[in-house]
Amino acid sequence: MSITEAVVLGIVQGLGEFLPISSSAHLVLTPWFFGWPDPGLSFDVALHLGTLVAVIAYFWRDWLTLATHGLRGTRSRESRLFWYLVVATVPGGLAGMALEKYAETTFRAPGLVGLMLIFMGLILYWADHRGPRARGIWQVGWGDAFLIGFAQALAIVPGVSRSGATIAAGRFLGLDREAATRFSFLLSLPIILGAGLFSLRHIGAQDLTLPFWVGVVTSGITGFAAIAFLLRFVVTRNFNVFVWYRGILGLLTIVTALSR
Repeated sequence: MSITEAVVLGIVQGLGEFLPISSSAHLVLTPWFFGWPDPGLSFDVALHLGTLVAVIAYFWRDWLTLATHGLRGTRSRESRLFWYLVVATVPGGLAGMALEKYAETTFRAPGLVGLMLIFMGLILYWADHRGPRARGIWQVGWGDAFLIGFAQALAIVPGVSRSGATIAAGRFLGLDREAATRFSFLLSLPIILGAGLFSLRHIGAQDLTLPFWVGVVTSGITGFAAIAFLLRFVVTRNFNVFVWYRGILGLLTIVTALSR
C-alpha cells in the first residue's frame, strides 16, 4: 500500500465512521473505483484504532463519569445511561461475531452497497422529518437502548452506516438531533473497541508498517474533527445533505457496477 492510499483511506474512515454516510461502504468503494488492491484486514485494524483514539479523545470525560457512576451502582442518571449504553452494545457485538465472514465477502458487493446507501438514506430522512422530536439524552430508556442497539447491528452491512442507523433509530424514538447524535457517538466507543480487539488476531509485527501508522493518524484526526463538526451541525441543521450525498453515491455505484 502506498502512503497516498493510506492517507485517503484514513480520511475516508475517519469521516465515514461518525458522519452518517457509512465508513465501511466507502472503504469498499474507494479501492473499487480507483482500482486499488484490497487494503486487507490488518489495515482495517489500523483504521479502527485511529477512530477509537478519536472517540476516546473526545468523550473520555463523559465515559469516565458514566462508568464511575454505573460501576458503583449509584442511583443517578449517569448510572442509568451507562447501563443503557452497555445494553445497546450487545446486539452489534453479537452480529459482528456471527456475521463476520459475510461482512468480509457477500455484503461487500458494490451493487448491494449502493442499494443500502440509498435505502438507509431514505430511512434517515424519514426518521428525521416525521415530526417534532424533543427528548434529551437523559430521557433514554431500556427499550430505546435495545432498539438503538439493534439498529447498530444492521451496520454489519456496508452502506447502512453505524452512526446513520443509530441516529435514525434515536430520531424515530423521539430523541432530538443532538441527543440522538451524542448517544450514537458514545455508543461507538465500545463497539469500535470490541471490533478492534476482535480483529487483532489478523495482524502481526510485520504489519506495523509506515502505511499502517499513517492510517491510524489520519483516521484519528479526521474522526475527531467529524465528531466535533456533527455535534455542532445538528444543533441548527437537519440531515438532508447526508441523505442527498448517500443517494448520489449509491446511484453512481449501481450504474458503475452495471456498466462493468
